[in-house]
Amino acid sequence: MPIATRSASVWTRIPVAVRAVVIGIVIGMAAANVWPVLLLSLGAPLATCGEILFLAVYVYWAAGGGPPMSLRPARADRFRVGKLSTRQWIWGSIAAVSFAATIHASIVLLFRLVPFPAAAFHHGYDFSFIPSRSLQWLACVVSALSAGVCEETGFRGYMQRPIEHRHGPSIAILVSSLFFMLIHLTKDWALIGMVPIVFGAGALLGCLAYASQTLVFCILGHFIMDIGLFAYWWTQIAGTFPQRPVAETGADSSFFIECAALAVLLAIAIGSIIQLRRLRCAQQAIS
Repeated sequence: MPIATRSASVWTRIPVAVRAVVIGIVIGMAAANVWPVLLLSLGAPLATCGEILFLAVYVYWAAGGGPPMSLRPARADRFRVGKLSTRQWIWGSIAAVSFAATIHASIVLLFRLVPFPAAAFHHGYDFSFIPSRSLQWLACVVSALSAGVCEETGFRGYMQRPIEHRHGPSIAILVSSLFFMLIHLTKDWALIGMVPIVFGAGALLGCLAYASQTLVFCILGHFIMDIGLFAYWWTQIAGTFPQRPVAETGADSSFFIECAALAVLLAIAIGSIIQLRRLRCAQQAIS
């Protein structure tokens, strides 16, 4: 038996969930790390052009284009390629924006309960080597786009989708959310209070991908979320979190407003995801 055939045979005997985790991490995280290399080696303007070109090719391939021809249907399935109605676009956009706002509201509330460790959040995200504020903003936006496209393709596409087929959506969302959390909690900002926020973000994105059967809204929500993360919480070019924990200020009116905002935003996000699932089920019933 040829070596390639034996290798393929061994690979197919590995459980689907294990294969999906490995492929999802490689597809998502390897691609996401192209941008930092370009930024450090070429500078923001040229790196941006290179990254946009790379992402265009990456999406084309991940969605089923290019070789190998035999894997085109599988790649299209993992990228969740499909047509969307106007109502799906509306509810999906609401879900994406409310998801991003929910994560930021969660972080605000966390740092009303514990002090904000600005130095830890800033470590590893120093954009001071970029010469102007406008180029720093450009780097933040492209960083967010790269993370949104690549991580959603990897985690909610190539990792979650095969596990959905094999074990159902609940286990698939749990697995993709768990590995999404583990990958991100290797950073200096990964204090214990961020664990439920990062896991919750993965779970919401997983539910959004399953309910809508597209990665478009996950990518959009991740992109919007990461613009705020890069520009405000990490590089802090948009300012530094000024509020103090309630242990110092007491439970003031702003704290209760922040709690209410989180509850409302989360309800909108979940409600939008439920509506997307209903629209998808109705579409499947018609077809």
